[in-house]
Amino acid sequence: MGVVSAPTDDSRLVAGRYRLRSVLGSGAMGTVWAARDEFLQRPVAVKEVRMPAGVPPDQAGEVRERTLREARAIAVLSHPNVVILHDVVLEHGDPYVVMELLPSRSLAALLRDGRRLTVAQAAAVADAVAAALEAAHAAGITHRDVKPGNVLVAQDGRIKLTDFGIARNVSEVTMTHTGTMLGSPAFIAPEVASGGAVTYTADLWGLGATLFAATEGRPPYDVDGDPLETVSSVVHGEVPKPSPGPLAALIRGLMAKEPSARMSLSEVRRRLYPFLAQPRHPLFPPELFRQSTPAGPEASVTRVIPAMPAAAPESGADDSGGALAADPGPLPFGGGAAAASGPAPVHAGRSTARTVALVVVVMLLFVLAVAGGFVLTRVLAGQPLSAPDRAEEPTPAAAPAPRQELVTREGDATNLQGAKGGLFSVEVPADWTKFVTQQPETELPTSTKVQFVSADGAQVLGVERFAQYSDAYTVDDYVTTLGGFWAQGDFTLVRSEPLGDRDGVLVTYRTAERGASGERAMNRTTVAEVFLSGSSLWVVSVTVPVEQERLGRSELFDRIVPTFQMTD
Repeated sequence: MGVVSAPTDDSRLVAGRYRLRSVLGSGAMGTVWAARDEFLQRPVAVKEVRMPAGVPPDQAGEVRERTLREARAIAVLSHPNVVILHDVVLEHGDPYVVMELLPSRSLAALLRDGRRLTVAQAAAVADAVAAALEAAHAAGITHRDVKPGNVLVAQDGRIKLTDFGIARNVSEVTMTHTGTMLGSPAFIAPEVASGGAVTYTADLWGLGATLFAATEGRPPYDVDGDPLETVSSVVHGEVPKPSPGPLAALIRGLMAKEPSARMSLSEVRRRLYPFLAQPRHPLFPPELFRQSTPAGPEASVTRVIPAMPAAAPESGADDSGGALAADPGPLPFGGGAAAASGPAPVHAGRSTARTVALVVVVMLLFVLAVAGGFVLTRVLAGQPLSAPDRAEEPTPAAAPAPRQELVTREGDATNLQGAKGGLFSVEVPADWTKFVTQQPETELPTSTKVQFVSADGAQVLGVERFAQYSDAYTVDDYVTTLGGFWAQGDFTLVRSEPLGDRDGVLVTYRTAERGASGERAMNRTTVAEVFLSGSSLWVVSVTVPVEQERLGRSELFDRIVPTFQMTD
């Protein structure tokens, strides 16, 4: 849980072990405390359940059961993007959930006052949340309340999804008799808001709505208005359209009203890869985590709002998340019931020597039979007995993959508006999307990078220009510095050789790209022409997954890069 605390004089000891220190957040469902584990001498976060106002006594047990569901949900997850569960204890019959204390701020706090995330920041958050949801869904868990308030961002770059308070294992029975709906009105999926069946796709909507808020600086629906009006807008209104930008198509793919039409998490992460910053670049500056005055409690706990009338279930729909696979049948090479009962007993009268001798005889007979069959076949066919010359053997040609049609596209790699020398044209596949980013000064000067990205995000043509580069740097400086942008072991320079027709080099290198949680996401190969033109350094590259290395060279780099032309 995030550390945004409000001091308090309360220093209760829960379960004789956890000392409550200060309030991290509170809401209708309870209070989250910064606490200390007196036994292990470490800081922790403790979630204390509070009965929502107006909940009858006979429903209090259900609220407690929901808290235990949270514990069970998190307990089965072990993922770097999910808050770690340490313990669950009972104090006077009420459950307390003990979790890791993460020095962080919630994404909701970072987005206050209309602030927006950069593309790299938003991509990192989306990739981390998508990774957490992949792990949860694989374990049969639906979060149900994905929103900025439940995403924690640490200054050291860690991003975690928290508050599985209304998460449910799909194997458990749904509790629906209370007449309440769980979720945040501005981020709740339409089918959940209307009382329909809840599936994993509800989390996809929540991820899209969270990404919408991160890039737009506001929630997709009016969170400050009347909850019922907001829910009505979610169910019956049009889906808000994100502003044009690199992540707009991804947001639209997630925020589809029809659950089955929403983009899968694997596709989301694949499309995010081109936008993920390298680990050495800090994404969230320290000033975002400084506060001049103590922050008030962040309402990161789920709100309870009245449920709308349930929609009629579709034919055949259920909330089970799918049935188990059918019986796969006997194992390969199995012997049916006899095999299942164990190996056949060895006859007592057969000695080890006789067994070995029998095996040798069988092997010799097999070899002689094969050799005799080969000789007989060659004689009948009028062919020599010697092995045929491999050069004479025709090799079946694999059907070539259809080439992608290339179209001429124009780009502008100038680093200042109105500056000269950055216009270019190049031929790329027609369905590739163009993005332009300004790269900050590091060991190299600032640059403008234009990228053309394939629809699946796996293949990228990059055109990068460093203006007035040759005044202080050489081509070799670029190659030497290149590996410094990657973590140790994640960059391998394959080759670097001079270009024959201009002042530059042809470089090939392999990299390991990592997700926000630090695990390897994809290994890529890049082939690039690096050359000087006037005082500018140009880098024209093609990047593909390592398994497409040959294809990337012959079908993309060798076809596309020669078409590159500077046009001013």
